[in-house]
Amino acid sequence: MNIQNILKRTTVLTLTSALLLGGGTQAFAQEYKNHKKKYGQGEITRYDISQIPGQLAEDKERFTVPAFDASKLKNIESATGFDKDGNKILLDVWDTWPLMNADGTVADYKGYDLVFGLAGDPADANDTSIYLFYKKKGDNSMEAWKNAGKVFENDVVNPNDPHLPYKDQDWSGSAVMTEEGDVRLFYTNRSDRQMGKQTLTTAQVNLSQPSSTELKLAGVSDHKSIFAGDGQQYQTIQQFIDQGGFQTGDNHTLRDPHYIEDKGKKYLVFEANTGTKTGYQGEKSLFNRAYYGGKNSYFKAEKERLLNSDKKQAAELANGAMGIIEINDDFTFKKVMKPLLTSNTVTDEIERPNIFKHDGKWYLFTDTRGAKMTIDGVDNEDIFMLGYVANSLSGKFKPLNETGLVLHHDLDPNDKTFNYAHYAVPQKSGDDFVVTSYITNRGFFEDQKSSFAPSFLLNIDGDETTVVKDSILEQGQLEVSKNKQGYGYFNKR
Repeated sequence: MNIQNILKRTTVLTLTSALLLGGGTQAFAQEYKNHKKKYGQGEITRYDISQIPGQLAEDKERFTVPAFDASKLKNIESATGFDKDGNKILLDVWDTWPLMNADGTVADYKGYDLVFGLAGDPADANDTSIYLFYKKKGDNSMEAWKNAGKVFENDVVNPNDPHLPYKDQDWSGSAVMTEEGDVRLFYTNRSDRQMGKQTLTTAQVNLSQPSSTELKLAGVSDHKSIFAGDGQQYQTIQQFIDQGGFQTGDNHTLRDPHYIEDKGKKYLVFEANTGTKTGYQGEKSLFNRAYYGGKNSYFKAEKERLLNSDKKQAAELANGAMGIIEINDDFTFKKVMKPLLTSNTVTDEIERPNIFKHDGKWYLFTDTRGAKMTIDGVDNEDIFMLGYVANSLSGKFKPLNETGLVLHHDLDPNDKTFNYAHYAVPQKSGDDFVVTSYITNRGFFEDQKSSFAPSFLLNIDGDETTVVKDSILEQGQLEVSKNKQGYGYFNKR
């Protein structure tokens, strides 16, 4: 029995009856009752996001990504590869993440910094693979970065793995140096052949050191799938397909696994969409006060406005989540857990989760685009990094700076200094964090490729954050040292 088809037919009959009775679409909508139910450990609410434009108007400098000088931007000259015809080309490099220690600080791999990144042919949007870049610690110049190559080059996947044989692209993730000194990569297997199916995946990345100045990829081992959704906590690709897929305007996400440890246990935090038991998408969600926030008067007014808005359908489909699963010591799946954060009715896409412990609290960050949101006053050009804090990993995640706003810019996508995928890197000590990102949109310019953006500093003080003034660093810089005179070097761009 195809339950989905029955539900669709029932919906059509109910809607038709409502129209015949003269009630219009509102008659169907009124079948749902107002309710208030929370499903995650925190919510990105409509009220909080609606307050961001006013917050920026009052204190823009505190949240705005620093302005970079386009004339000083450099490509990653070592980021070379080959196009489909075998010609050597300079690659675009966008989402990146450093090899980290279990606490999120930058790892020291035999005196090197290691950074994994998505890279590909600027002329081919589907060419997306993970490359490994490295440099000697302490040398922060762009020229110091070397390219070890494509991580999964010539990899022979296990034919018995339920997901790996269908991989078409590598998408973002994280990497940790284990207690044994191994490099463990977590990433997203994206399958174009399966309607964009995404699977959390892991592998050990093996390296050799031919000389004192060179690292070389030596293949991967223990390459295996971990999690592709369960349907109840997190949406699966089949649920997405059954409800119409991309043709409905819907979006499916299950990607960007970020590794953490807490009290001897291992976890992956990832971008997802809620499942059937954690506040699923649909018109009913528009009647859940928990998704609105604010006072009851705001809920009533905003709900009525939304029900008659051209953003109604997008809001019904919006069910983004910051998911979490526990994994075993051998990096296999152990247990699914309820979301750390949900964004029902607000947006379907909260990307690049980044989570770490600082001063006894857990900080969770996510990147998102105004173009994906359903909130009046938020524009398509708006780019955000939002942040949340909890006293424990299982605690309530509350918005930083009252609304969740941490970083913002509204640059034209055609601007060479456009930047995205902001990632706060914990330092060995102190309250200032290095923020990395990529700069220049992929394939937009012949001379300037997508590249490491200039880094800058973000100060975290309890439940408040501030962009540190005059703190622009080198492109791709991961760490700073602090002395009595302050930071030893700021690159005044």
